[in-house]
Amino acid sequence: MAVTIKTKHGEIEISTNTVATIVGGAASDIYGIVGMASKNQLRDGMNTILNREDFSRGIVIHQEDGKLAVDVYIIVGYGIKISEVAKNLKEKVKYNLETMLGTPAGTVNVYVQGIKVLDDIE
Repeated sequence: MAVTIKTKHGEIEISTNTVATIVGGAASDIYGIVGMASKNQLRDGMNTILNREDFSRGIVIHQEDGKLAVDVYIIVGYGIKISEVAKNLKEKVKYNLETMLGTPAGTVNVYVQGIKVLDDIE
C-alpha cells in the first residue's frame, strides 16, 4: 500500500516503507526511546528491538480523510517518564511528516511495547 498525496500538479505516491523510515528516524532521535518494537510480538519475539531496516514492522500507516494516521510501537528506557517520551515522539513525527512530505499528519498513536533496563555508565 502506498500513501497518496494530492497536489495541484497531480498525485504523488509514497511507499509505506519510506514513510516508516521517516517515522522511525524521528523515533530514534527522541531521548528515552531505546528502540522500535514489532507490532506483532508473538511472531517476532517479545521485546525485540528492530533494526533500521525493519522499522516498517513497528509502524502502521494509513490515510484518514486525506491525513496520515500513524501507529508507532516503541521500547522505552527504565526510569524515563513515558508520557513525556510519547508527547515528544508525537510532535517530532508530525513535524517530520509535514516538512518532509508536505502532508498534514492526523493522529499519531504511541504504543509502548516494553521497558528496557539500561546499563549504568560509571
